[in-house]
Amino acid sequence: MVYFVGAGSGAPDLITVRGQRLLREADVIIYAGSLVNPQLLEEKKENCRVYNSAKMTLEEVLEVMKEAEASGEMTVRLHTGDPCIYGAIREQMDALDEMGIAYESCPGVSSFCGAASALNLEYTLPDVSQSVIITRMAGRTPVPERESIASFAAHHATMVVFLSTGLLEQLSKELIAGGYEPDTPAAIVYKATWPEEKTFLCTVKTLAQTAAENQITKTALMIIGDAVTHSHYNRSELYNPAFTTEFREAVKPQQKES
Repeated sequence: MVYFVGAGSGAPDLITVRGQRLLREADVIIYAGSLVNPQLLEEKKENCRVYNSAKMTLEEVLEVMKEAEASGEMTVRLHTGDPCIYGAIREQMDALDEMGIAYESCPGVSSFCGAASALNLEYTLPDVSQSVIITRMAGRTPVPERESIASFAAHHATMVVFLSTGLLEQLSKELIAGGYEPDTPAAIVYKATWPEEKTFLCTVKTLAQTAAENQITKTALMIIGDAVTHSHYNRSELYNPAFTTEFREAVKPQQKES
């Protein structure tokens, strides 16, 4: 059996209880060494074999899984954040399907959630933004033309940009071309929830300048939109005393005596 486990955004205590249990039970761990906090490997049992996938090809990863399965062993494939976001898991699952090897996924805390916690940020503020776009710039890995940064910017939703720290000049240009004003609030979050976490508030126009001034060249998320400054939002109706819910009747305002 192979388990795809989300390691969380960085802090070792942000792995899920289920993920921690699977790590402790694993006979084989294949972890994304360039991104996963190595402290998590302290959870492994004494005779567990550990492989760093940063130094492996897909074919080599699959061969380790195949050999473990043939020996009746359980494998944990430990991905950063939540495996469903930029985790390259589908290609592994398809190969496992072809080999007849069973697998399951264990979700994790994505770095976009960790970045929000670093900023005490709510992405979905009433009358500011009710949608979150998770995307990336096109680099060595292409992005479908219909999913360009400029096309998403036209919606003025909150945008979280992964894997693009080295492309901030172009990111700013595309955001502005798509409709964001240059002074739209933005933030750069470096290594969210790690001990070395850093946060920087800036604007769409000053993304690249802010990163350069603070020597941020990789392992950061960019957050774009008015939700960053959490201002000019309306109160949630859910907790408004004048709003009826399934569990609570609205409180009618008392009429003043004449």
